[in-house]
Order: sequence, then structure tokens, then C-alpha cells
Amino acid sequence: MKEFEAVIRAALKEDIGTGDVTTRFFVPLGTRFKGRIFAKDKGVVCGLEVARRVFRLAAKGSRVKLVRRDGARIRKGDTLMLVEGPASILTAERTALNFLQHMSGVATRAAQFASVIKHSRTKIYDTRKTLPGLRLIEKYAVRCGGGRNHRLGLYDMAMIKDNHVAFAGNDPAVLGARIRAMRRADPRIKIELEVDTLAQLKAFLPLGADVIMLDNMSYGDMKKAIAFVRSGKGKAPEIEISGGVDLKMAARYSKLGADRISAGAITSGAKPLDISFEVNPK
Repeated sequence: MKEFEAVIRAALKEDIGTGDVTTRFFVPLGTRFKGRIFAKDKGVVCGLEVARRVFRLAAKGSRVKLVRRDGARIRKGDTLMLVEGPASILTAERTALNFLQHMSGVATRAAQFASVIKHSRTKIYDTRKTLPGLRLIEKYAVRCGGGRNHRLGLYDMAMIKDNHVAFAGNDPAVLGARIRAMRRADPRIKIELEVDTLAQLKAFLPLGADVIMLDNMSYGDMKKAIAFVRSGKGKAPEIEISGGVDLKMAARYSKLGADRISAGAITSGAKPLDISFEVNPK
């Protein structure tokens, strides 16, 4: 959880500020509480370790017991975590729940997408459509739900999209030169190239991209494109399908047997899972 430390501390600072004035005036000093975090809906839980860290930072001396693990399937009424400690567990409550609800919502959404992928070759991937500052949190949640992570940012994978292609004049020679330059600069970099038409695919396939993205193509054209890519000799690039993919589309596209289907809706369309904290004086 070290990679989440900065965002956890930022969230606590945002919420607590100079102090929890309500709890300070309403709860007598020395009062201790015990609480139960539980599910009010079914789904995939995620963020339990993050929530535990929130309590440890904001409620010194609290004790947290995790009843479930990240990635577990849960039902309404399931106990997820037990918390015991001073009044400051009330101070930590909202931040802990915010992380749990959001991360569980993303994990549940990822599980929904993964469940409709029926072809053994095809895997579901997320995109960079994440909330600013929460990318690592959300991508972890995607993995907990059974999805895979696309690139983390602009730095760890090259993706040549339609605007880049247009800037290169849609010229395979220019694109090829740029790809070779990237390879020389970093031989380890993975390069993905977007195509919108079958004509583009046939012109750009020899350029040696690691992944070919079929973006917003018709079902029939995608079928032809996949057959064309795999008809040649030698190692074929991975094939990714993308472009406004929802659950119904993901299920249909998976029949084509592409290597990847990427869906921004896994993160951008996730609804927080309903999770609650029930607290009583000890």
C-alpha cells in the first residue's frame, strides 16, 4: 500500500483540515467505540487495506480487523471490517468509506466486464479515463475485479492515435520513421498504433507496432481486420478493440477473438458500492 500513501494523506488533510470540530464538542474525552463496516449491496470489495491505513493515520490507537480480502465477492449484509478505538474513528470514517465505496465500485464494474468476455484469448483492459490523482487506486481496483491495466500514463507506453497519424500526414513512411526513432531511443518501449479503417490497417501493419488498435470500426470490418493481421507469416501484433465499449458491446466483440478489449467505462462509469459504518460506544 506504499504507493497509495500520498493520496491517503491528501484525502485526510482535505477532510480533517484543522480538526473535527463536531466530534471534539460532542464526544467526551476517553470515550471508545467499536464499529462494523458492512456491505449494503453485492459486488466485489476493494480498498480494505487502504481503509485500514486511514484509521491508523487518523485514529491513533485504533484496532482494525479485516474480515474479507480485496477482490472478494460480497453480498448485502456481509461484514467487511471491524474497528475499535477512540472517538477519532468517527473522524476517519468518511475518508475510509470514500475509498472503500469508490474502489469497490470500480472493482465491481471490472468484474462485470470480465464476466461477459467469453473468448479465452480475449482480456478486458482499462484506459486512462480515471479521476485525477486516483489513477493508481483505480487501476488497482480494476485488477481486483479481474480486469487488466493498460498503460499507466503517457510515459510507459507509446500510443500513436489518430491525431498523431494526422500530424504525420497519414503517411506510412513518416510513421515508420517515427516508430524507428522511438525504438532507438528506448528499445524496451511498447508501441501501439491506432487504425480506423481497413485501408489504414493494411498500410500501417508492416510498420512493426506491438499492438494494433481497431478504433470505432464496424463489427464486420473488425472481423476482417483480425483475419488479415493473423493471416501473415511471422509474429503478429496484439489486436485491441476500442471505442465507447459498453457491457453489451464487450460481450459481442469478445466473440471476434481479439487479444484485448479496452473500455474506459470500467473506471469512468463505475458507481460507488453501498458500504456503511455502524458505530457504538464500547
